[in-house]
Amino acid sequence: MKRKEFLISTILLLIVCFATLASAAGHEHKKAKKVGILLVAFGSTIPEAQVSFENIDRSVKAAYPDFPVRWAYTSSIIRKKLAKMGKHLDSPEVALAKMLEEGFTHVAVQSLHTIGGEEFHDLRRSVHAFDYAGGFQRILLGYPLLATQKDMERAVEAILENIPKARKKNEAVVLMGHGTHHPSNAFYAALMFQVQRKDPNVFIGCVDGYPEIDEIKEMLNEKNIKKAYLMPFMSVAGDHARNDMAGAEDDSWTSVLTQAGIESVAILKGTAEYDSFVEIWVDHLGSALSHF
Repeated sequence: MKRKEFLISTILLLIVCFATLASAAGHEHKKAKKVGILLVAFGSTIPEAQVSFENIDRSVKAAYPDFPVRWAYTSSIIRKKLAKMGKHLDSPEVALAKMLEEGFTHVAVQSLHTIGGEEFHDLRRSVHAFDYAGGFQRILLGYPLLATQKDMERAVEAILENIPKARKKNEAVVLMGHGTHHPSNAFYAALMFQVQRKDPNVFIGCVDGYPEIDEIKEMLNEKNIKKAYLMPFMSVAGDHARNDMAGAEDDSWTSVLTQAGIESVAILKGTAEYDSFVEIWVDHLGSALSHF
C-alpha cells in the first residue's frame, strides 16, 4: 500500500476510534486543562544532524517551560531505521494517541517543515482527524517555517545574517532546499527573488524541485562567479546535505559546480542550528498556543 493511502486509512481508523472515545467521554466530568506541545519533523538518522533538533527542543522549552514537549517524525523509513539502532520515535498519529491517553486536553502541534508541502498537509489531515473526533478539547497546528510574507522577510534576514563571514561579495552562496512536486515549491523561487533584492549573489535551489542545480549553475556562470558556499536550506544537515550537496558522487552539487570551474565550499549546518530561523518556528508555536 502506498504511503499516502496508508496514511489516509490510518486517519479514517483514528476518526472511528476517537469518535467512539469522545462519545463515551461525553458522560464524564470535564477534564482539567492540560496543555502539551508536539514537535513534528521529517526526521533524520544522521547523528550529527541531531544538534538541530536539540536546538529546537531547547528553544521551545525555554520559551514555554510549563508545557510538556513531545516529538514525532513523519518519515516511516527514518523511524524504522532508528528503531533498528535502538531509538524509537513515534509517528504523529501515535504520539497524539499517547498524549490523549496521558490526559492532555489542549495540544499545539508544531510543524518543523520548511514549507507547507506534501508532508505538512499530511500532518494537517492527521491533526484535523483528531480535532474532528473530539478526543482533545482543542488541537491546533502551527505553520511551517515559510507560510506568510512576514516569514519570508524574516527568513531573508536570517539567511543574510548567517552567511559565512569569509565570503566575498563576488562569491556566491547557494542554499539547497529539499523541493517538492506540491505547488508550495514556489516558495523557494519567491524567497530567492526577495533575498536577491538585498544580495544578488545568493541563490536557492532544490534537490527535488525548481530551481535545480543545473539552473543555478547557469546563473552562476552568467555572473562569472568562480566560488560558491553551499549551505542546506533544511532544518538539519542530514543525508541530502552530506551526499546530494557535499558528496563525492558526480551528480552532487559540489561535483557539478566543480566540473563547471566553480570552487565549492560546503557548510554542513541545518537552518535549525541557527537561532534566527528557530525563532520563526517558535513564534508560530506561540501563535497556536495563544488560542488555548
